[in-house]
Amino acid sequence: MAKIGLFYGSTSGFTEKVAEQIAELLGKTHEVDLTSMEDIGDLDDLLEYDNLVLGSSTWGQGDLQNDWRDPYTEMDDADFSGKTVALFGTGDCDKHGEHFVSALGHLYHKLTERGAKVVGLVDPSGYTFESSLAVVDGKFVGLPIDDINEEEKTPARIEAWVKQIEGAF
Repeated sequence: MAKIGLFYGSTSGFTEKVAEQIAELLGKTHEVDLTSMEDIGDLDDLLEYDNLVLGSSTWGQGDLQNDWRDPYTEMDDADFSGKTVALFGTGDCDKHGEHFVSALGHLYHKLTERGAKVVGLVDPSGYTFESSLAVVDGKFVGLPIDDINEEEKTPARIEAWVKQIEGAF
């Protein structure tokens, strides 16, 4: 099995908690390197992996978490051809339903424009939100988690999503 690089940006700890749960489940069938975005040197840390799981919380008007700022800009000059990527994100569908997990949409567009294959799309039925840049062609481009308002749904959502993506790596 190929090694997976799981990178996440977390400010309040919710995304880190989800990343740890994903790493634990994926770790049953794959070797997983779990790394906070604040601990990476530069984008090359991500590019050494052919299989990536990337996570971010959404802030402000649908922005990526702060630790993603420099690596996201560096992606402009990167080639993600041959990379398989799964995205996950955390948000608050009640207070920020107009930008729910929109950070995933930013990552999705940047990565696919640079050749990445994104896996792990999720049907938005069962989620309550106004709008999201993370919905493309009627699907979330990754796993959306609202551990503030829908904490009871989080374990089942993570488990189902990991089962969905693990065969893609």
